Amino acid sequence: MMKRTKLSRRDFLQTALGAGVAFSTPTILSAARGEKTFKIGLIGCGGRGRGAVVDALEAGKILGFNVKVVALADYFKERALRAGKQFNVPPERCFGGPTSYRALLETEAEIVLMATPPLFRPLHLEAAVQAGKHAFIEKPVAVDPPGCRRVIAAGEVAKKKGLVIIAGTEMRHDWNFILTHQALAVEKSFGQLYAGRVSFCIGHMFQTSSINPQSAEDLIRTWQNWLALSGDHLVEQHVHNIDIANWFCGRPPVSAVGFGGRARRPAGDMYDFFSVDFDYGEGVHIHSMCRQVSGCWNWVGHEFIYEKGKTNGSDYPKPQQSPLPPDLPRGPSSHVQEQIDVLYYVNQGEPLDQARAVAESTAAAIMGRISAYTGQRVFWNEIMVDPDKKPELYHLTLKPTAEDFEKGTVEIPQEHVLPIPGISVR
Repeated sequence: MMKRTKLSRRDFLQTALGAGVAFSTPTILSAARGEKTFKIGLIGCGGRGRGAVVDALEAGKILGFNVKVVALADYFKERALRAGKQFNVPPERCFGGPTSYRALLETEAEIVLMATPPLFRPLHLEAAVQAGKHAFIEKPVAVDPPGCRRVIAAGEVAKKKGLVIIAGTEMRHDWNFILTHQALAVEKSFGQLYAGRVSFCIGHMFQTSSINPQSAEDLIRTWQNWLALSGDHLVEQHVHNIDIANWFCGRPPVSAVGFGGRARRPAGDMYDFFSVDFDYGEGVHIHSMCRQVSGCWNWVGHEFIYEKGKTNGSDYPKPQQSPLPPDLPRGPSSHVQEQIDVLYYVNQGEPLDQARAVAESTAAAIMGRISAYTGQRVFWNEIMVDPDKKPELYHLTLKPTAEDFEKGTVEIPQEHVLPIPGISVR
């Protein structure tokens, strides 16, 4: 992934030109662009959301657009107000509460950045598309199969409305990954893909003691620790690497067989580790492993084995033809590049749907989680295609739902109560 660096617009232009990055100066740097203003709103004013706004402002400078933050929304109004001070948004445009996203969508914001807990993203994306807004949606985009299908459906509606949806699967915005994918997955420079492995093995993250939640607000504040809000860390974080597997394989997996468990996590109701075999059909298997346990060997990355070589996903042989638009600037990091892509494609005036790809990667991670929780082999058709194959999986909906938070019907999950393989059905 691209590393974050401080880079002025002048430095960026000099670096890009010196490296031979092609873009059309009249298109990117014309005076007309300086007259263009994009109005953005943010739903979810935590650290990642505020970071996305900072990246969007930097993207505007790189592209020569004006970017103005016009509205903010968060479950906790005090958090929206703090963000308002940071981005010069007046208090009356800082909305709070479980329905604050609706108020934001009624403003003149034309691009909405979404960085709420994953549980809320299908509902919020549907509402944004209905309101005619372009969207940047963080990964993962759901916590259960119905949520993934809702996001895909919202993407289809967005295309018909001419809207742009960009996903926060940041490596798909990293030029090294893009060019590697072009050379290997599209142009087949290394021949047939045989197998691979993807990993997100790191130390412990998040809560260090029991949460003992008493309210919906407690769950929101500690969402990374709860299955229903995050999808478990296999979904919430390892989705990045599973997304790369889907991308390089060119399809979602046919099935998943996995296992996992919990040894040291002190809070919430999630596992510590997962190991999943994803069968992509045609003899291609990708091994997925993720762990959040301190004091262990760590590795975050990818390795794909081809007929004529191997890759980590970003060490590309030069492709014969770049898929990158010639006038698209290269940002200093993949997070900034995400926002460059948002502004660039919205300015093109043509629809772009990244909702399906990120929803399919989210669903693949969910399929692996279900397999590990239940001890069963789980098939893509069962969770995403055929409602009659295994209705209990196709309709599997984690509780509490996003709607429960709006209705005030949240039931607090039991801390330290975990799925048992061979018994659990989720």
